[in-house]
Amino acid sequence: MSPAVPARGGKSSSGVTDGSVSAVFPTVREILALDPVRHGAPRVVAGDDGLDRPVRWVHVAEVPDIATLLGGGELVLTTGIGLPADDAGLRAFIGDLADVGVSGLVVELGRRYLSGVPRVMAAAADRRGLPLVELRRATPFVRITEAVHALIVDAQLTELRATEEIHQRFNDLSVEGADTAEVIRQAAELSGCPVVLENLSRQVLGYDPAGESAELLLDGWEQHSRRIRPAGRTAYDLDSGWLVTTVGARGQDWGRLLLRWPASGDVPSAQAGEPTVGPPTRLTILIERAASTLALGRLIRRDAEGLERQIHRTLLTALLDHSRPVDEVGLRAKALGVVLDRRHLVGVMVRHRADDAAGEVGPEAAQARLRDLAEAVGQAVREAKLTALTSAVDDHSVGALLALPDPAAEDRALSAFASALHRVRLDAGTGRASTAGVDPARGAGPAAVIVAAGSGVGSLREARRSLVEARQIAEAARRDRRDLPIFRLPHVGLAGLLHLLRDEPRLQTFVERELGTLLEYDARHPREQLLDTLRAYLEQGRNKSAAAAAAHLSRPAFYERLARIARILDVDLDSVEAALSLHVALLALEAVRAP
Repeated sequence: MSPAVPARGGKSSSGVTDGSVSAVFPTVREILALDPVRHGAPRVVAGDDGLDRPVRWVHVAEVPDIATLLGGGELVLTTGIGLPADDAGLRAFIGDLADVGVSGLVVELGRRYLSGVPRVMAAAADRRGLPLVELRRATPFVRITEAVHALIVDAQLTELRATEEIHQRFNDLSVEGADTAEVIRQAAELSGCPVVLENLSRQVLGYDPAGESAELLLDGWEQHSRRIRPAGRTAYDLDSGWLVTTVGARGQDWGRLLLRWPASGDVPSAQAGEPTVGPPTRLTILIERAASTLALGRLIRRDAEGLERQIHRTLLTALLDHSRPVDEVGLRAKALGVVLDRRHLVGVMVRHRADDAAGEVGPEAAQARLRDLAEAVGQAVREAKLTALTSAVDDHSVGALLALPDPAAEDRALSAFASALHRVRLDAGTGRASTAGVDPARGAGPAAVIVAAGSGVGSLREARRSLVEARQIAEAARRDRRDLPIFRLPHVGLAGLLHLLRDEPRLQTFVERELGTLLEYDARHPREQLLDTLRAYLEQGRNKSAAAAAAHLSRPAFYERLARIARILDVDLDSVEAALSLHVALLALEAVRAP
């Protein structure tokens, strides 16, 4: 027998009939419940299991060879006056109807058959799973056909309206440049079914469970996905219950979009030789429109970060600013192929030592340079055979959250990453020196970068601490002239310590106490800037002659400025203790002012 079709009814919040509970055509069971049919006192005498077959049309026939004129899916009405009189003829008549895929046979009693249809007809229909219904009271067939055809046309109009809404919705998304998550969300809302977007490696790029459990939906996704192998670019896989379409454009496919129908995933199997019931046509249209919107969006953003890198950035940013629950970050990272649970996690930040590379100006050049660095970090992670989330996390830094099997692998993994990054950037620098920039301090090779690593942590809930620490170390290391492969907390010295403490109110109070009056003086006399004079004096080890030269001032003028600073601050600048306190305050002020 044919697989059952879900009962009709139900709509989503968008007004579109729910694909999980609706079919385009009414079923035999629904037709038997119509008033014109109930007037005929219907009784099912065979083929009960086929009552949920869809009916695409109603046909009245009084000749035995009607099967040759049918295409399948019809409900045949007859009085039986033209049917064969012998048992073999009746069996052949039922067999022909079943072979062509008729949904059911309704026989009105009173003309040919008085008390009931022949037993041989009922037995043959039951054997073939063909619903056979008696009408025990005379009923005008025209009323039945009118009622059923009105039901079919109404369903088709509903389907047409839903299809129009699908086209309009995805047209709007394309024009608005909606992101991947929004396209997937709309597809799930319009269908009422779970939707998953994956890349060609069967890693999840985005999903919407449509109210179901995300954990159950994504558990073992890669293995499950590889068993879904429909034929063609868009097809329905009956065994798994997933409607699948390929996502790509211009001959370059980069993923698959999958929609599960029915939502329960319980798709009955059809017997050999019987038609297969799949999702409504509008769901095929929906998934293809969603896929084309995703492909178009990717083409529009072809110069921006790759889709995977965007998701990496979303997850890293979520850890840094608490914008998503930690459990959700772990689940999405796992679906992307990056397992963070039960791993030793180390936050890493990579940034250029200078904010602007030599010869580069403007935001576009800065974005290109940051994008090159992000690509280099991602490639270094792959070459070092590490697992990590990697992406730019702000306008200057590229972050990575390394997921290691145990704490013992930390030093080895960081060393391998730093070496791989150096090789990748060196290779890029030989072929793209104008883009990568040249380190003025070294005179050759790619522009110098700082690699900073935070303390390793044992859970995803602590990962933010490691990432923030790595970012602070990278900022502090910019003032360190050493060429270390990796900066850790012990390397950053006093300047690094002050940078880590820059948000501490007590440090800010110390700065104001030591330098506040001088800062107020400079604010009133912007041409003098005595703070720079003090800085030159302290950075030159209180050597006044060297400091005067560094400040491009004559010694008398420099000495006069020092005397003025001493009066303003009410300190003895020749005192080692006072000079040390002022120097620490200057370093703290730089840390507080750092972006």
